[in-house]
Parts: sequence; structure tokens; C-alpha cells
Amino acid sequence: MGAGPAGIYAADTLLKAETSCEVDLFERLPAPFGLVRYGVAPDHPRIKGIVNALHNVLEKPGVRLFGNVEFGADIKLEDLRSFYDAVIFSTGADADRALEIPGIELPGSFGAADFVSWYDGHPDVSRGWPLEAESVAVIGAGNVALDVARILAKTADELLYTEIPYNVYQGLAASKVREVHVFGRRGPAQAKFTPLELRELDHSPNVEVIVDPEDIEFDDGSVAELRANRQAEMVTKTLQEWAIREPGDRPNRLYLHFLHAPDEVLGGDRVTGLRTERMELDGTGNVRGTGRYREWQVGQVYRAVGYLSAHLPEIPFDHRNGTIPHERGRVLDMDGQQLRGVYTTGWIKRGPVGLIGHTKGDALETITSLLEDRQGLAPAEEPDPDAVEQFLLAKGCEYTTWDGWHQLDGHERELGAARGRERIKVVERAEMVRVSQTLRP
Repeated sequence: MGAGPAGIYAADTLLKAETSCEVDLFERLPAPFGLVRYGVAPDHPRIKGIVNALHNVLEKPGVRLFGNVEFGADIKLEDLRSFYDAVIFSTGADADRALEIPGIELPGSFGAADFVSWYDGHPDVSRGWPLEAESVAVIGAGNVALDVARILAKTADELLYTEIPYNVYQGLAASKVREVHVFGRRGPAQAKFTPLELRELDHSPNVEVIVDPEDIEFDDGSVAELRANRQAEMVTKTLQEWAIREPGDRPNRLYLHFLHAPDEVLGGDRVTGLRTERMELDGTGNVRGTGRYREWQVGQVYRAVGYLSAHLPEIPFDHRNGTIPHERGRVLDMDGQQLRGVYTTGWIKRGPVGLIGHTKGDALETITSLLEDRQGLAPAEEPDPDAVEQFLLAKGCEYTTWDGWHQLDGHERELGAARGRERIKVVERAEMVRVSQTLRP
């Protein structure tokens, strides 16, 4: 269940094993590729190039795609067990983790995942976004925070070459945002940005990136981190260079703040500001509060403090960690006993950490466990490949297929070509399904 990178890598690993098998991938959305299609910023084409590798897996004999199929509604665990010897859950994480500070529920306070879904043309979110504030805050010090800040700060025309749908272009063109503040509670050495992602902020001709020299602080723990982590050293070097330069005259401004912990979102019936507490390094690379506060006049707040997986019906779930309990990919019930034939991989297995490529190691561990167990798996009661299709048709499920993806892919490319772009995404779910099923009898 799940046709994003985690599920596709698991299928690929299984197909490469020295065993004969067939793999069906089920996806809640009408199109495959999950996070790559709906979680990566549109101005990151090199990351989206991962689609090419995933595409090659889905082209392999023995792999089928069933899109627009929701687990728990269209198909249940007992159904899957009747059609398959084993089931792997790889449904990822696409909700926002909570940030428990006063005022976070005010209108004008948003989760980063919701904003990402909007600008990536996710079929299940609103078509509009209220970019009505001139100054906004982004809470978080990871790549998602940078993506959100960069899209907020850039002009719509800068993104017109990408695959953004027309409604997103219109929303960004009407945006009043001119100033973006990104807040990290720890120091620059502890930032979770990747060097390339950070440097890209400064590539826009319309965005001035500014770092306060007072935020560039290091303690013994920070120095040790920099010596041990080449990536952290590169990030810090870039931040230091930006801190000592004179600001230019690019029209929009993006400020990177460190050692500022969010304390309260301010406002009555809407967001009018953000209060942060100044932090200080404690010698170990961690921080402690100073009791000094500052209020920032911002009209919107975006929290980018992590993603969260959804609890799947019938499947055990660790609500504290937001993951499926498992042992090396084998799903465990609430008593710690293995659910025979049920496995998990990806972010719903390990939590939303690491880059897309890290899911390969996850998949290898899970598939290794599955193959170790294969002699004890209960055989499918209805192994005929046509059985699941007949089941979905009888349920009235308008599922999409890999051939249907080719149709949708070609349609989106045609839409883009007419406007001198590589692709323009189709956003409406019904339209995605209609285009995907055009040639189906």
C-alpha cells in the first residue's frame, strides 16, 4: 500500500531477489510517485529526476499499479490477505506535526505540509491560498522550511517555467509577501539544511537573503559537530559569508534567524505577530532559554517542524512516534506479536527523517525479513491476478493503472508544451481519473 519512493523501492528490491514473484502497488492518489510528485518544491527538477528511476521500476514485468484506491474504504486488510501472500505498508507521512505554543490555532497560522500540497497541486487541497500578509514567519530549520520560505519569497514569474498549475501561479502572482523570516531554535551548526538547498536561496534575482551576525554563535559542542560533519561545516560556512556581507537591493527579503525559539503566535481573530525567546548555547550544542523575548510583526506563520504519518485502519500504530510498530519491517500487534504476512517500510516505518534515497536501505531491511519468512506465509486464497481487478470493479472503484499514468503524463506534457513548459499538472482528482481512463474499454 503506497506507490511513492518507499513502496516502489520495496517492489524493486523484491523483484531483484532470487525468487519468482509479482507485485501490485496500491496508491490512494490517481498518480504514482508520492512525495516526489506532491512533496518536492517545483523548482527542484534535479530531485524530481528521481521519477525516472522510479518509472523504470514500474515498467518492469511483474509490477502493476492500482491508483485512486484508498485503504480502509476501497480495500481492507482481509481483502488484501485473500489476494496476496504478503502485504507491505509504505504510506509515508504527509500531515504536519503539531507545535504546542499558544496562538498556533489562529487563522493565518498554517502547517508547511498543507502549503506544500497547495503549491504542488495536490488534488485533495483547496485551490486557493491566502497570501495576504506582507511579512510572514516560517518556524523550522530544515529543508522543508527553506522550500516554504523560498516559494513565499520568489515571484510567480520565476516559477512559471516549472510544472505549477495555473491556480498556483495565479495565487503567487497575487501574493503580497515581501518579507520572510525563518526561525531556528538552535545555532547555525545545528541547522538541518543541506548545503545545496541553502545556497539555492541566494540564486533568485528577487530575493535578498540576510543573516544577523549576532546569530552566528558556536560552543564546544558546535565545534565538535562541525569537525565531524562535513555537511554542517559547509552550511555554516555559507551562513557566515552571508552574515558579513552588506545587504543588496533585491526587492524581497528572506531573513534566517538562529537561537530564536517560538514562544507564542500573537493575535486576536487572526495572526498579527510571533514572539520568540532568545536562546543560548549551553556548551554541548544544545540550547537553553535566556528569558529575553522579541515580538515580530508578521501576518502569517508557517510551522515546518516535521511530518506525521496517518493511522491506517486495522493496522497497529504508535501514536507517540507516528509510526507502525515493527521489528526489522515485520509489523507487530499491540502485544508485540508479529502480524503474519504484514510488513512496513519508509517513513511510516521509521518516521519522517532522512532523504528520499534513505528509503532504499529501509526497503532492503523489510524485504530481507519478508524473504526470511516466505516459507511460513499463508498462501493467497485468490491468487489469480484478475481477482483483485474484479473485486475493485464490483466495488465501483474507479482505479487507475500504469497505462493510465502514461496517458496522464502525456496529457500534462501536452498542456505544458502549448505554453512553452515541460509540464503543467492536472490538479482535479476527477480530471486525473478521467484522463487516466480515456482508453479503458
